[in-house]
Amino acid sequence: MRVVLAEDLALLRDGLIRLLEAFGFEIVAAVDNGPSLRRALSEHRPDVAVVDVRLPPTFTDEGLRAALDARREHPGLPVLVLSQHVEQLYARELLSDRSGGIGYLLKDRVSDVAQFVDAVQRVAAGGTALDPDVVAQLLTRHAREEPLQRLTAREREVLGLMAEGRSNAAIAARLFVTEKAISKHTNSIFGKLDLTRSEDDNRRVLAVLAYLGG
Repeated sequence: MRVVLAEDLALLRDGLIRLLEAFGFEIVAAVDNGPSLRRALSEHRPDVAVVDVRLPPTFTDEGLRAALDARREHPGLPVLVLSQHVEQLYARELLSDRSGGIGYLLKDRVSDVAQFVDAVQRVAAGGTALDPDVVAQLLTRHAREEPLQRLTAREREVLGLMAEGRSNAAIAARLFVTEKAISKHTNSIFGKLDLTRSEDDNRRVLAVLAYLGG
């Protein structure tokens, strides 16, 4: 699996390279600034891009902008964004683009190797991987807005786990209920949120996240 990595901190960048290579990923480019990231994404068109939000030269949103531009040029390019803090504006902008795999993780999660590698693999496969703190803030921000307030407490809990990219089976295991019960909850959620039915679970999750992202 071919990866383009963008991280300006040399030690973290080197650590991520070693970690990903240990799990069989091929790092086709590892860059430390926005312009280099744009060139690398255009040249290599990787299976997944792992991108720090803040990169030189602006140290604002250079990494995210480069990734979004690349997705416009190559629709569906999987992108996993890393950030030091939960930045709702960036999360909503990323989630508003529903094509291809997307992820948003706090850098603290990288220390959990299994979780980080799973997130990279999930995004590369076209799925979603959202940090629980990001999910919590998005849900809290919209807690009083229609039609989200139509959801029951249990449905909101299920929605939060869905937003993290978890399958119905994983949600059922987390909540100690049957998969059939989770299926009923998810169907109810999609109905209350007026979301079109689809057999593609990843697209349905993306639609929910895009809605929550405003």
